[in-house]
Amino acid sequence: MSQTDAVRMSLDEVRDLARRILSHYGLAPDHVAAVAETIVASERDGCTSHGVYRLIVCARTLASGNVMRDAVPEVSNTARSMTRVDAKGGYAQLAFEMGLPTLVENAKQTGIAALAINNCVHFAALWPEVERLANLGLVALACTPSHAWVAPAGGTKPAFGTNPIAFAWPRPDGPPFVFDFATSAVARGEIELHHRVGKPIPIGWGLDTDGRPTTSAGDALAGAMLAFGGHKGSALAAMVELLAGPLIGDMTSAESLAADAGRKSSPLGGELIVAIDPVGFLGVSTNHHIRRAEALFEAITTQGARLPSQRRYENRKRSVADGVLIPRSLHQDLVALL
Repeated sequence: MSQTDAVRMSLDEVRDLARRILSHYGLAPDHVAAVAETIVASERDGCTSHGVYRLIVCARTLASGNVMRDAVPEVSNTARSMTRVDAKGGYAQLAFEMGLPTLVENAKQTGIAALAINNCVHFAALWPEVERLANLGLVALACTPSHAWVAPAGGTKPAFGTNPIAFAWPRPDGPPFVFDFATSAVARGEIELHHRVGKPIPIGWGLDTDGRPTTSAGDALAGAMLAFGGHKGSALAAMVELLAGPLIGDMTSAESLAADAGRKSSPLGGELIVAIDPVGFLGVSTNHHIRRAEALFEAITTQGARLPSQRRYENRKRSVADGVLIPRSLHQDLVALL
């Protein structure tokens, strides 16, 4: 992306723009702060499909009334190692913030704990949440359904959401090992970004409305996305539907899409987060075994392979120092929201 096609912004400027847009559409201040930080984190780390572009989705969702602007999440500890947060129809970010202290305390006390966020609107990446837990010394796993946009392996009609899975592992001498990926071949935001600029998508990302492979981003958005890895990604997508849907008493992706009723808002449903305290499993030998894990990471990197999240951390250093480049057309669309 050339300098003439982009606007350079500091992270503080990105944060200010995000907060102004969210506030303009009536989101309550505590939600504004939590949602804006997730957007800034994604843009900072080069995850542009989940960065400031998502403000357009947020504006549409807020304008449609499909998210409660001033929801006050309700936290309850339903069992010794189980915390539930009713997001009351608000964004997931504030619900996570409110449930985090109890989740961490439970994990430290029992060795493993879960946080179920119900009735939340989710539009963002999951890695900021699991990275937070890993920075506190915990192993973390998170997943959430979305809208039914993805066809099962061998099928042609949407049944699953993009259904991301995120995992984080604390490391003693550096940032945590983190991965976060959709169980679809690509995040829906990537297809939307291709559609914005009229760029074709690779075969394998989606099907048109007749169930045929397509390179048209618009046709794939109207038809069905595909799971990654065929039956393997499809099975993982089904697992996410079950874990963060019926298991925690919340909606599947198909139910979320039906509840949206064509408004094209962000998905409404649940999120499941599991936190594991290595000390609870290993006791006094924790540091020894955490250090042993470093041999695995070394075996990956010494042969020239890249660890998941490595690119994000590299982007983070550059963005903190130099800011980020926002496509000029996207920046104009964001300013127009005000």
